[in-house]
Amino acid sequence: MTLRTRISESLKQAMRDKDANRLSTLRLINAAIKDRDIAARATGNDDGVGDDEVLAILGKMAKQRQESARAYEEGGRLDLAERENGEILVIEEFLPRQLSEAEVAKAVDAAIAEQNATSIRDMGKVIGALKGRYTGQMDFGKVGPMVKDRLS
Repeated sequence: MTLRTRISESLKQAMRDKDANRLSTLRLINAAIKDRDIAARATGNDDGVGDDEVLAILGKMAKQRQESARAYEEGGRLDLAERENGEILVIEEFLPRQLSEAEVAKAVDAAIAEQNATSIRDMGKVIGALKGRYTGQMDFGKVGPMVKDRLS
Protein backbone atom coordinates (compact mmCIF):
# COMPACT_ATOMS: atom_id res chain seq x y z
CA MET A 1 0.00 0.00 0.00
CA THR A 2 1.47 3.33 -1.03
CA LEU A 3 1.82 6.17 1.41
CA ARG A 4 -0.73 8.22 -0.50
CA THR A 5 -3.26 5.37 -0.18
CA ARG A 6 -2.62 5.06 3.57
CA ILE A 7 -3.25 8.79 3.98
CA SER A 8 -6.50 8.59 1.98
CA GLU A 9 -7.72 5.62 4.03
CA SER A 10 -6.89 7.44 7.26
CA LEU A 11 -8.77 10.49 6.01
CA LYS A 12 -11.87 8.39 5.30
CA GLN A 13 -11.61 6.76 8.72
CA ALA A 14 -11.31 10.16 10.42
CA MET A 15 -14.49 11.23 8.62
CA ARG A 16 -16.29 8.11 9.85
CA ASP A 17 -15.00 8.67 13.39
CA LYS A 18 -15.92 12.37 13.25
CA ASP A 19 -12.44 13.21 14.57
CA ALA A 20 -12.24 16.88 13.55
CA ASN A 21 -8.63 17.54 14.59
CA ARG A 22 -7.25 14.48 12.83
CA LEU A 23 -9.41 15.17 9.79
CA SER A 24 -8.15 18.74 9.41
CA THR A 25 -4.52 17.60 9.66
CA LEU A 26 -5.06 14.84 7.08
CA ARG A 27 -6.71 17.35 4.76
CA LEU A 28 -3.68 19.64 5.12
CA ILE A 29 -1.43 16.72 4.20
CA ASN A 30 -3.57 15.90 1.16
CA ALA A 31 -3.54 19.55 0.06
CA ALA A 32 0.26 19.72 0.32
CA ILE A 33 0.61 16.53 -1.74
CA LYS A 34 -1.81 17.82 -4.40
CA ASP A 35 0.07 21.12 -4.59
CA ARG A 36 3.29 19.20 -5.24
CA ASP A 37 1.45 17.04 -7.83
CA ILE A 38 0.36 20.15 -9.70
CA ALA A 39 3.90 21.51 -9.65
CA ALA A 40 5.19 18.15 -10.92
CA ARG A 41 2.67 18.16 -13.77
CA ALA A 42 3.89 21.59 -14.82
CA THR A 43 7.35 20.10 -15.33
CA GLY A 44 6.00 17.21 -17.40
CA ASN A 45 5.62 14.53 -14.71
CA ASP A 46 2.01 13.43 -15.24
CA ASP A 47 2.17 10.68 -12.60
CA GLY A 48 2.53 13.15 -9.72
CA VAL A 49 4.92 12.64 -6.85
CA GLY A 50 6.10 9.32 -5.47
CA ASP A 51 6.40 8.05 -1.91
CA ASP A 52 9.87 9.54 -1.45
CA GLU A 53 8.53 13.01 -2.27
CA VAL A 54 5.50 12.46 0.01
CA LEU A 55 7.92 11.55 2.82
CA ALA A 56 9.83 14.77 2.21
CA ILE A 57 6.57 16.75 2.35
CA LEU A 58 5.58 15.07 5.62
CA GLY A 59 9.00 15.66 7.13
CA LYS A 60 8.84 19.33 6.23
CA MET A 61 5.33 19.66 7.65
CA ALA A 62 6.38 18.02 10.93
CA LYS A 63 9.40 20.29 11.23
CA GLN A 64 7.29 23.40 10.56
CA ARG A 65 4.87 22.40 13.29
CA GLN A 66 7.67 21.73 15.77
CA GLU A 67 9.03 25.23 15.17
CA SER A 68 5.53 26.72 15.51
CA ALA A 69 4.86 24.82 18.73
CA ARG A 70 8.15 26.05 20.18
CA ALA A 71 7.29 29.64 19.23
CA TYR A 72 3.80 29.34 20.75
CA GLU A 73 5.24 27.92 23.97
CA GLU A 74 7.72 30.77 24.21
CA GLY A 75 4.89 33.23 23.60
CA GLY A 76 2.73 31.68 26.32
CA ARG A 77 0.10 30.32 23.91
CA LEU A 78 0.00 26.76 25.24
CA ASP A 79 -3.38 26.06 23.62
CA LEU A 80 -1.95 26.69 20.15
CA ALA A 81 1.24 24.78 20.97
CA GLU A 82 -0.87 21.81 22.04
CA ARG A 83 -2.77 21.91 18.75
CA GLU A 84 0.50 21.95 16.78
CA ASN A 85 1.77 18.98 18.81
CA GLY A 86 -1.44 17.11 18.00
CA GLU A 87 -0.86 17.72 14.29
CA ILE A 88 2.73 16.49 14.65
CA LEU A 89 1.47 13.19 16.08
CA VAL A 90 -0.85 12.67 13.11
CA ILE A 91 1.88 13.51 10.59
CA GLU A 92 4.42 11.25 12.29
CA GLU A 93 2.11 8.24 11.91
CA PHE A 94 3.07 8.20 8.23
CA LEU A 95 6.78 8.84 8.68
CA PRO A 96 9.23 5.97 9.10
CA ARG A 97 10.94 5.46 12.45
CA GLN A 98 13.66 8.02 13.12
CA LEU A 99 17.17 6.62 13.32
CA SER A 100 19.08 6.89 16.58
CA GLU A 101 22.31 8.91 16.85
CA ALA A 102 24.38 5.72 16.58
CA GLU A 103 22.43 4.53 13.52
CA VAL A 104 22.82 7.94 11.86
CA ALA A 105 26.59 7.91 12.52
CA LYS A 106 26.85 4.40 11.09
CA ALA A 107 24.83 5.39 7.99
CA VAL A 108 27.02 8.48 7.46
CA ASP A 109 30.19 6.40 7.71
CA ALA A 110 28.80 3.83 5.28
CA ALA A 111 27.77 6.53 2.77
CA ILE A 112 31.21 8.15 2.97
CA ALA A 113 32.87 4.78 2.30
CA GLU A 114 30.41 3.91 -0.47
CA GLN A 115 30.99 7.24 -2.26
CA ASN A 116 34.77 7.06 -1.72
CA ALA A 117 34.51 10.55 -0.25
CA THR A 118 37.79 12.01 0.91
CA SER A 119 37.30 15.77 1.06
CA ILE A 120 34.66 18.37 1.76
CA ARG A 121 34.09 18.59 -2.01
CA ASP A 122 32.44 15.16 -1.87
CA MET A 123 29.91 16.28 0.74
CA GLY A 124 27.12 16.73 -1.85
CA LYS A 125 27.50 13.15 -3.10
CA VAL A 126 27.38 11.78 0.44
CA ILE A 127 24.30 13.84 1.41
CA GLY A 128 22.61 12.84 -1.86
CA ALA A 129 23.22 9.16 -1.16
CA LEU A 130 21.87 9.54 2.38
CA LYS A 131 18.76 11.39 1.16
CA GLY A 132 18.09 8.70 -1.41
CA ARG A 133 18.21 5.98 1.22
CA TYR A 134 17.04 7.62 4.46
CA THR A 135 14.51 10.31 3.51
CA GLY A 136 12.24 10.89 6.49
CA GLN A 137 14.38 8.80 8.81
CA MET A 138 16.97 11.37 9.80
CA ASP A 139 17.23 15.12 10.29
CA PHE A 140 19.46 16.34 7.49
CA GLY A 141 20.01 19.64 9.32
CA LYS A 142 22.02 17.64 11.86
CA VAL A 143 23.51 15.22 9.34
CA GLY A 144 25.16 17.96 7.26
CA PRO A 145 27.55 19.12 10.02
CA MET A 146 28.27 15.48 10.93
CA VAL A 147 29.31 14.70 7.34
CA LYS A 148 31.35 17.92 7.21
CA ASP A 149 33.24 16.96 10.39
CA ARG A 150 34.06 13.52 9.07
CA LEU A 151 35.29 14.86 5.73
CA SER A 152 37.40 17.68 7.18
